[in-house]
Amino acid sequence: MDTLRQNFRKEEYLREKMLRCEWHHKYGSLVKAKQKAKAAARLPLKLPTLASKAPLSPQPVPKAVPSKAPSPVPEASFQSEMYPVPPATRALLYEGISHDLQGRYRYLNTRKLDLPETRYLLPITTNFTYGWQLGPPVKQELVSCKMCPIESFFRKNGAFALLDPRDLAL
Repeated sequence: MDTLRQNFRKEEYLREKMLRCEWHHKYGSLVKAKQKAKAAARLPLKLPTLASKAPLSPQPVPKAVPSKAPSPVPEASFQSEMYPVPPATRALLYEGISHDLQGRYRYLNTRKLDLPETRYLLPITTNFTYGWQLGPPVKQELVSCKMCPIESFFRKNGAFALLDPRDLAL
């Protein structure tokens, strides 16, 4: 690379740098103002309220007051996708700690042994549908021939023609 080419690149670099500075000086404040406006327009994250676990006390219903019109949107009752855990299994959670293979560890291992059909109301994912209500696994006995692995282990192409008779599999 000669000095003419070096001077050209240096001049080009300085020109681009000056253009960037001019653009930032001219439009930088507008861009910052737009960014601040967008940030202010975003709504803060609003977390949903959780229903309390305490049983609701039944409210007395006035019998003489006629209702004007039923509400078009019925209240959505909270429905879980899982069946409730049996009390005996739930009690395992509160006995001991996981480090001693009790508590949560024992609860999860006990819960794992239940079939998905007894834990979930419906198949949640498509993978659930493949194994849904298959029943217990059926153990199939494999027919094995003990001689097959022995015969196929040794070469039969004569690579070692001079083998000791004691080395051959019978």
